[in-house]
Formats: sequence, structure tokens, C-alpha cells
Amino acid sequence: MTSSPVAGSGPPRVLRLADQPEAPATVPAADEVRFRELFESNYRQLIGYALRRVTSADDATDLVADTLLVAWRRLSEVPDDGTERLWLYGVARRVLANHRRGAIRRERLGDRLRHELHQIVPDPADASDSAVVVRAAMARLGDDDRELLMLTSWDGLEPREAAVVLGVPARIVRTRLHRARGRLRKLLGDAFSTGGHERDDNHPAPSAQEER
Repeated sequence: MTSSPVAGSGPPRVLRLADQPEAPATVPAADEVRFRELFESNYRQLIGYALRRVTSADDATDLVADTLLVAWRRLSEVPDDGTERLWLYGVARRVLANHRRGAIRRERLGDRLRHELHQIVPDPADASDSAVVVRAAMARLGDDDRELLMLTSWDGLEPREAAVVLGVPARIVRTRLHRARGRLRKLLGDAFSTGGHERDDNHPAPSAQEER
């Protein structure tokens, strides 16, 4: 288990990478500076990403630590065109999938997520009286639908950015997102229109070309 704090005035102090047991004896100064900047620019967002997907703060810090370890080992592959965070989200997603593989059945995981997320971090649904209904509906969605809605609604990503995280073309994400929103709306039923949630009428259905 890691000991990095989740809350506080800022990210924890970054130890010199050359002092770490898995680092080479001599770490190029440029690599250490690059990794430090990557860490300081993305730590809080990665913690938020993790807390919305796991059941404890300890699990969240473990997920972030493993993600950053991958980033260090593959530092030369980290983009430098402003999409670094999306690359890290993609790594975190794969790390989380590995952690979950062979673990708890989806229904049980959904129950735990609803309970733990309410205690760990607020989300936009908390502003509405229908928060319980929203959480229950999200838990009933398939894994892919739920993850896509979380990326765009809770993590604030545009569909094209979510496409980078998921590793699929943006046009496919737009189609999936439209369908996921429709499934969520159906699950919410009357609560969606009367519970204070914004309707999704401004999102047109995907074109026939996008459907293919």
C-alpha cells in the first residue's frame, strides 16, 4: 500500500527518482524534471478519477501510484502535445481493469460504489433530490455505458477526449454516448424530467454514417 495523501494543500513531495529502488542508478536530469512536471500537473485529477471508481482512498492512491509508475517506465511514450492527462487516464483505466479482473461481481461492485462514492467524494447528482435514483440507475447500466457517462459528466471530458481515454474513434464514442444517455434516461423515467436534471434534448442522434 502507498502512503501518499489524498487531501491537503497540494500533492505530496516528489522523491528523487534516482533514489527509488526500481529506478536506474543514474536518472537523466531531463527525465526527472519531465516526470516531476507530469506528476505535479496531473496528481489531483488522477486522484479524482480514481476516487470516482474505487471503494476506498487507499485503493485510489494505489491506483494512482501504479499509473504513475507506468508513466515513469514509459516516459518516452507520454505525449507532449497537451494530451498528457488523457494518456494518464487511459493508463489508469487499464490498471483499474487489471485490478478488477476476477474480483467482485458487477452487481456487488455497483452497490459498493454507490455507498462509498457518497462518502468519499461529491458528484453533480448530489445537488438534486433524485441523487439516489441517479446512482441506482448508473449502477444498472453496463460497464461501458457507465464509464463513458462518468468520463463526460463527472470527469468533464469532451467526447473526443473520452475517445482518447477509451482508445476508440471519436465518432464511435459519440454514437455510444448518445445511446448511453438514452438508456440512462429510460432508467430514470419520470425522475429524470421532474427531479431537476437537465434534459439532453440538445444532443442529436448520431447520423447514419456514425452508426456504421
